[in-house]
Amino acid sequence: MRARRAVSSRSSFPIHYFRFPIPSSKSEIRKRVLARRDARPEVERRALSERITSRLLALDAYRAARCVMAYMSFGSEFETTGFLFDLLAQRKTLVLPRAERGSRALELYAVRDFERELDAGVWGIREPRPELCRAAAPEEIEFVLVPGVAFTRRCERLGYGGGFYDRLIRGFAKRPPLVAAAFSLQVVPDLPVSEGDQKVDRVVTEDALYESRES
Repeated sequence: MRARRAVSSRSSFPIHYFRFPIPSSKSEIRKRVLARRDARPEVERRALSERITSRLLALDAYRAARCVMAYMSFGSEFETTGFLFDLLAQRKTLVLPRAERGSRALELYAVRDFERELDAGVWGIREPRPELCRAAAPEEIEFVLVPGVAFTRRCERLGYGGGFYDRLIRGFAKRPPLVAAAFSLQVVPDLPVSEGDQKVDRVVTEDALYESRES
C-alpha cells in the first residue's frame, strides 16, 4: 500500500535518520526511536504535543465521531491530555483500554472521571477501573487514537511489541477511522511488516499529515 497524500512542510525525512544504517529488526527500531523520543526535553515534547492536538481536533473524522477511543499517554509519548479534555468538553463518549496481559487483549470501558475511574494498570499506565466504568462494545467506537513507537509515511505502524492494538483492530466488524499521533522523529522511511500487522489510516505529527491509500 502506498501513501495517497502527505501534507507536510518538509520535502524529505529529517537528516538524523540517515546518520546510521536503517535497522532491519523491529526490536532495534523500537530501541533507537524510543531513545530519541526519550531524549527530547519534556518542555519541547509538551509544545509539540499541543501542535499535534490542534491538528487532531481539526480532523473531520474526529469532529463527526460521537464515541472516541483513546489512551492515557505514558513516558515520552505524545501527551494526550489536551485531546482527552476536548473530547469530554464536546460531550463525546470517551473509551479507554485496559490491558489483559495474559490474553494480550484490550478490554474497553467508557470513562468520564479521570481522578476517580482510573488506576495504575499494566506497566504503570493509567487504566479504567472495571468496577466503576461501563464496559464499551467495539461497535460503539467511531474514531480511534492509536499509540505506537514508529510509523511510515504509508501509515505502517510499529507498536510496543505486545500486539494488543493489532488484535483489537482485526476484531472490528466495521473498522472505524484509525489515527496515530506522533512526533516527526517517529516517522521512519521503512518498517519491517509482518502478517497481521495493522496499518492506521492517518499519522498526524506536529508538521505533517500522512494518509493511507485505504483511508
